Amino acid sequence: MKILLANPRGFCAGVNMAIECVEEVLKARGAPVYVYHEIVHNRHVVQGLQKKGVTFVDHIADVPPGSMLVYSAHGISPEIRRQAKARNLVEIDATCPLVTKVHMEVLRYAKRGYTIIFIGHRAHDEAVGTVGEAPDRIRVVESEQDVEQLDIPQDEKIAYVTQTTLSLYDAERIMKVLKKKFPNIINPPKEDICYATTNRQNAVMEISPEVDVVLVVGSQNSSNSRRLVETAQTAGRRAYLIDDASEVDFTWFNPNDTVLVTAGASAPDHLVHELIEQLIGRFGGDVETRTLIQEDIAFQLPKSVRRLAVVN
Repeated sequence: MKILLANPRGFCAGVNMAIECVEEVLKARGAPVYVYHEIVHNRHVVQGLQKKGVTFVDHIADVPPGSMLVYSAHGISPEIRRQAKARNLVEIDATCPLVTKVHMEVLRYAKRGYTIIFIGHRAHDEAVGTVGEAPDRIRVVESEQDVEQLDIPQDEKIAYVTQTTLSLYDAERIMKVLKKKFPNIINPPKEDICYATTNRQNAVMEISPEVDVVLVVGSQNSSNSRRLVETAQTAGRRAYLIDDASEVDFTWFNPNDTVLVTAGASAPDHLVHELIEQLIGRFGGDVETRTLIQEDIAFQLPKSVRRLAVVN
């Protein structure tokens, strides 16, 4: 078996920053630490932090008054902040800066009287948080069909923003329909889909023609991981999303297959290497790393975390 290992893959700057936020809070204050929603969408990361004393909650009412609360990388709505303040919680915001950028765009458009189209998955944590910035002014679309059903008057001011973890190809199709239906629609000044999502999808699209099977390491609730599978399938390849090596079904492969291995932006790299070890142990063969672009982006920890380190 020949294994092509995609680079870039795995943790992005936003995920690194969010996980480090929780680790630093644990170091400074000790357990328990509460996190609103999963800090990132990966089962192994969440379970690892739970073992260290982190409690993940879906409702602010589940956090004891006065406790330390970390917001996940996906961002939260102003209503959640209001509830946290009402319970006198110590707030640590681990929202990815690229998600915050979309929130700021929504606020600017809303202030200027625009109707805002949010392209994304309405049930995703990121979408819920972003829509919460201006719920009366935002319409969510997940497909071209959703766009066709919009009944916004043509004389209204309209702008669109996107979820940061969308499929590039799906987003482009939806944007094309939006611009056809609303010729005067305003687009964000800079692309909303994040660099990590873009780089990982481009790598899969470029390498997929050389392989028989694509394996994506990531959890089922990870939007960017699921988009990698869809990207491979768009290229006509068999593709599977797995949390770790234990989920591999060896009937997926022929001994002489070429396999592309990559990972979503919230998947730890040790899971990738464990997967490769299992494949080599079963089929033998070689591993070749394919680097399409070097990522050197890093985000500074938020001031709230840095202050904790100084105090302690």
